[in-house]
Amino acid sequence: MLKQQLEQDLKTALLAGDKDRVTILRGLKSVILYAEVAKGSREQGLSDEDILTLFAKEAKKRQESADLYIKGNRPEKADAELAEKAVIEAYLPKQLSDEELIQIVNDVVGTFDSPTPQVMGQIIGKVKQATEGRADGARIAQLVKERL
Repeated sequence: MLKQQLEQDLKTALLAGDKDRVTILRGLKSVILYAEVAKGSREQGLSDEDILTLFAKEAKKRQESADLYIKGNRPEKADAELAEKAVIEAYLPKQLSDEELIQIVNDVVGTFDSPTPQVMGQIIGKVKQATEGRADGARIAQLVKERL
C-alpha cells in the first residue's frame, strides 16, 4: 500500500536527517489524513487510487506555485516548489509520453461515429479513464481539442 510506503520513506528520511524530505513527506501524510477524516474513513483508510489522486493534485499545486514564482521573478522559490513536486511525483505512476497519449486519444475518438466538439467532454472522460491518472487533464483536453 502507498500509505505504508510513505510511512517507511518518512522513517528513512528522519533517520537520514533529510529535513526537507521529512517536511514534504509529513505534508503528504497530512493530506491523506485530512482526506480520510473528510470521507469518514479514518479507520479503514483510503485506497491507493484515492491517494494517487490526492498526490496528483498536490503535484499540480506545486507546479502552479512554481509557475507563479517564475512569473514573479523568484527562481529560488520556484526551485523549492519543483523539488517538492519531484518528491511527490516519485509516488505517482509514470506519465504517458505524447505519442502514447495521442494514440489513446485517437483510439477513443475512433469509437465515436461522428466526433464533434459537442461530445468533447465524453471523449475526454473516456481518455481519462483509459490513462488511469498517467496523463494530466489539461494535456488530454488539449490533444482532444486538436484532434477534433
